[in-house]
Amino acid sequence: MNDREGTIAVYMMANRFDGVIYTGVTAHLLWRIRQHKDGTASKFTRKYRCTSLVWWEPHGVIVEAIHREKRIKKWPRQWKVNLIEARNPHWLDLWDALWAVPPNPELDLGR
Repeated sequence: MNDREGTIAVYMMANRFDGVIYTGVTAHLLWRIRQHKDGTASKFTRKYRCTSLVWWEPHGVIVEAIHREKRIKKWPRQWKVNLIEARNPHWLDLWDALWAVPPNPELDLGR
């Protein structure tokens, strides 16, 4: 799906640079990240204040995204850190770029 509201994605949230990492999957990326930021998404992200979107990967089919999420969740922490830092070395919150209106032209929802 390529509209921003309905983007199927695997994503990682963090509470700070090199902090706690939460890995999730959703069929509605913007809606789900908003829930994390509001503290209504999961007990884990609320408890550890994981409110920064530090990595995400779009998928065309939810089944593929779920499979990828399950694989990433089994990875050692350093592999997850490497995945985040390959595209976001400073662990910046990607929310603003994702939600930009008009959309950020450098953001490729189909990557």
